[in-house]
Amino acid sequence: MDQAIDWELAARVAQRAAGIEPLAQSYLYDSLHDDFASATVLAEELVAAETGLRSLDGPARARVIGRSEWIDANIKSFRRLLRPLTDKLTEKTEGGPMATISSKVAAVELGSVLGWMSRRVLGQYDLLLAEDEDPHDQDLVYYVGPNVLAIEKRYAFVPEEFRLWLATHELTHRAQFTGVPWMREHFIGLVERTLDNVDPDPDRIMSGLKRLFDERRRGETTALDSGLALLFASDEQRQVLDEVSGLMSLLEGHGDTTMNRAARDHVPSVDRFAKVMQQRRSQSKGLARIMQKLIGIDAKLAQYEQGERFIEHIEAERGDRAVDVIWSDVSLLPSMDEIKEPSQWLLRVPTQT
Repeated sequence: MDQAIDWELAARVAQRAAGIEPLAQSYLYDSLHDDFASATVLAEELVAAETGLRSLDGPARARVIGRSEWIDANIKSFRRLLRPLTDKLTEKTEGGPMATISSKVAAVELGSVLGWMSRRVLGQYDLLLAEDEDPHDQDLVYYVGPNVLAIEKRYAFVPEEFRLWLATHELTHRAQFTGVPWMREHFIGLVERTLDNVDPDPDRIMSGLKRLFDERRRGETTALDSGLALLFASDEQRQVLDEVSGLMSLLEGHGDTTMNRAARDHVPSVDRFAKVMQQRRSQSKGLARIMQKLIGIDAKLAQYEQGERFIEHIEAERGDRAVDVIWSDVSLLPSMDEIKEPSQWLLRVPTQT
C-alpha cells in the first residue's frame, strides 16, 4: 500500500488547482482530434527524415486530452516511477504518529505542482510503460487540448501550423526513446538509481533550507536554480542527477533543434512560434516564477538552451547531424560538463569516418 503519499488526495488537489479553460467547451475543441491525428503522422515522417530515427515500436498514436486526463495520466506515471521510493518511506514511517500527516502533506505538495503544470503543458510523450496496463493506453503522444487552444488564441497562431510544429517536438522525443534501442532503459535506470539513493537526512534537509533562507535574505536564488532536488541531494544523488541533466539537456536541445528544422518547409511561422514560446518560458512572473524555481523548470529551460548550443557547436566542427553518432552507444552521451563545454566532448569522441 502506498502510504507515503495519499495519491487520491494528490489527484483531488491537482484537479482543483487545474481550473477550467473556457475554450475547452467551445466548438473549436472538436478540430483538435483530427488535426493532431494527421499532424502526428506527418510529424513522425518529418522527424525520421531529419534525424534518421524511426520508432522501433511502430507508428505513433495521438490522444487529445483535457487537464483532468493529463493529471490522471501523470498520477499513474508517478505511482509507477516512485513506487520503490514510496515503499522505502512507508517502511520507515509505518506505525509512526506522523505517517498519516506526512502522506497528506506530500499529496498536497505533489497535487499542487501537477495542477499548476496542467495549466501550462501543451504536449507530452509518455515513455513509462507498465505490464499491468492495457497496451492501448500506453506509448501515447498527449496533446492538452484546452491549453493548445488558449495559446493559439492568445498569440493568434495559425492552428494547423502550430499543431504540426508542436507535434514535431513530441514526435522527436518519441523517436529518441523508441528509435534508439537503449535510450528508454538507460533513462529509467538513471531515475531508479536516483530514487535508490534517497535516504531522508534531517541534517541535510535543514542545511539545504538554511542555505535557501540565507540566499533569500540576500536577494539571491542560486540555491533554487536547479530545483529542490539538488538542494537536498546527497553526494551520490548529485552524481546521478548530473547524468540525468546531461541527458535531458541533449534530448531537449535535440528536440527543439529538430522541430524547427523538420517543420520549416511546412510551417512558415516556425521562427515566430520559436520566439514566442521561448519568451513564454522565460518571462513568468509572480506565483508562476516561484513555481518554476521550486520544481526546477528554470533548470529545464537552461537545458533547452545548453543542449541547443552543444549541438550547434559540434555541428560547426563536424557538420550537420554530428549528434547522430551519440545514438550508436550510451558511452558517447555527453556529461553535463561536456554539454557546457562541447570542446571536451569533441576531444573525447573521435571523428567518425
